[in-house]
Amino acid sequence: MLEVDIEHRLGDFALDIHFQAGRGLTALFGRSGAGKTSVVNAVAGLLRPRRGRIVMDGSVLLETERGIQIPTHLRRVGYVFQEGRLFPHLTVRQNLLFGRWFAPARERRAANLDVVVDLLGIAALLDRRPGRLSGGEKQRVAIGRALLASPRLLLMDEPLASLDARRKDEILPYLERLRDEATVPIVYVSHSIAEVTRLATRIVLISAGRVHAVGPVQEVMGRAELYPLAGRFEAGAVLGVRITAHDPRWNLTQLTGDFGNLTVPRLDAPVGAALRVRIRARDVILAVTRPTGISALNVLAAEVERLVPIEEGALEVQLRLGGERLLARVTRRSGAALGLAAGREVFAVIKTVAIDRRSLSRQGETAELDDGMETFDS
Repeated sequence: MLEVDIEHRLGDFALDIHFQAGRGLTALFGRSGAGKTSVVNAVAGLLRPRRGRIVMDGSVLLETERGIQIPTHLRRVGYVFQEGRLFPHLTVRQNLLFGRWFAPARERRAANLDVVVDLLGIAALLDRRPGRLSGGEKQRVAIGRALLASPRLLLMDEPLASLDARRKDEILPYLERLRDEATVPIVYVSHSIAEVTRLATRIVLISAGRVHAVGPVQEVMGRAELYPLAGRFEAGAVLGVRITAHDPRWNLTQLTGDFGNLTVPRLDAPVGAALRVRIRARDVILAVTRPTGISALNVLAAEVERLVPIEEGALEVQLRLGGERLLARVTRRSGAALGLAAGREVFAVIKTVAIDRRSLSRQGETAELDDGMETFDS
């Protein structure tokens, strides 16, 4: 368990942050300049807040009222930056083993090189030097070096920010494995909705130096009113599903959740696999009667929970699908014509081809804290 309660001022920017994080991957999410990096720097001991308290697994790292400030090198926190920051004159193996020197002496043997190498898929890279690695490979090595220091917590500050789309696709499956298989909890900084919805167990939404919501990824991403704080033009909800059937004739896969079934392009995963699927608000069409004679294969019964007007004459419509939430974006004119209001029963229409492989990811573990979401006043 990580508890963060800090206040700080950087020029005209005020930081006032309060949250708790448990096992899995906790994403500090928000626009650039929201204060996310300052938070992880405070946890790492690279920034001393004006006032605050930081506790990890019951051990106090910072308590300004009592004058406690544990030095960075004693906090046992691994830090992965935007760039790999590897030693160019050392091989990959030597870079990895360098991290083990920072592990407590009694735990160096437990910091197993072979396990980390297998987890991150870097066995073929061990004899190379950093100059011969791609950006994604460098980041995997940097993560491995941090893990071999036997940290109690792993901090990752925009680790994919310097990578192009191809390199991001290369490293994301390894980050999923790290989240699901490593025992160390992760605090992950990002302003990318696509990354966060794929990786996060729990989200801390930060805007202008303050926490506005904390909760499981599916709860936070399903809240329409939060998108003005996070970049609403990428708005989309996350649904938990399992693969229940493959249709080889039409090259399709059926996904099933609490809300019903979704048909998507064929997935190379076994029946029973747990996934999360991100559906963008702009890919959802609403109807007040069940449509017929249409090409879309996915028509889901839903109930309007909330309407949030946004700029350019549009509405963000928050829908309830059984135990899940979905978002749709429509014009205000369409909302009026359909008579949309809280409690109205509607049908959400989603094109199969709108759900591509980048919209799907491994489900990951559930949040260790309570399943509810905390919302804070701004």
